[in-house]
Amino acid sequence: MVQPFLPPHGAAPDHPMKSPKSHGPLTIWVDRLTADPREETLDPDAAWWAAAVAAVSELAGADRSSFQFETRAHRMGADVYLEGTVRGEIEFGCSRCLARYRQRLREPFRLVLEPVGDRVPADPEAAAALARDGLCLADELESGWFRGREFDLGAFFLEVVTLALPVQPLCREGCAGLCPRCGADRNRESCRCHEEPVSRPFAALARLREGKTEGEH
Repeated sequence: MVQPFLPPHGAAPDHPMKSPKSHGPLTIWVDRLTADPREETLDPDAAWWAAAVAAVSELAGADRSSFQFETRAHRMGADVYLEGTVRGEIEFGCSRCLARYRQRLREPFRLVLEPVGDRVPADPEAAAALARDGLCLADELESGWFRGREFDLGAFFLEVVTLALPVQPLCREGCAGLCPRCGADRNRESCRCHEEPVSRPFAALARLREGKTEGEH
């Protein structure tokens, strides 16, 4: 992991370094963990869901009750190791035919956390996260640091959900899409529109080269 901390004599952060004040449903209690994996299913509450919908518009039409965060956590010396799966169901608009469809989300995750001690993150956002949630993440999202007896995984789970969303949602792999001329849904009906010939930007150059070759013979 990249060391994102201020030098020992660096300026103090604006945010006091302490454990999160509230113990929400997405909290992991460090002192309850042992070397044996502890399995637990965490459910998002209304506050987390409202913040998630505000940050990720695709969640607006999702069913909150379908979301669960399955976790397995254990200690590895002073470090904390977590792995599990984010499950849910989200409604998308197909990027080809624009039809609304629901897609199940099943995204595995892994996270290794190291105790931060008295160190101060150099990044102000990381310092704020450590003060708010009791943990801050490294750039690669699979590692980070924690402080105190407990930490909240809400921000981490939101990152996992966001990265799992498709860039171009498709209702199905073979979706035929909409006709670019009349707008007909080609999955449901056929139209009589003729396809425009594919533009070939180097076609004119190819014809010139062919003519030049023939003239040389």
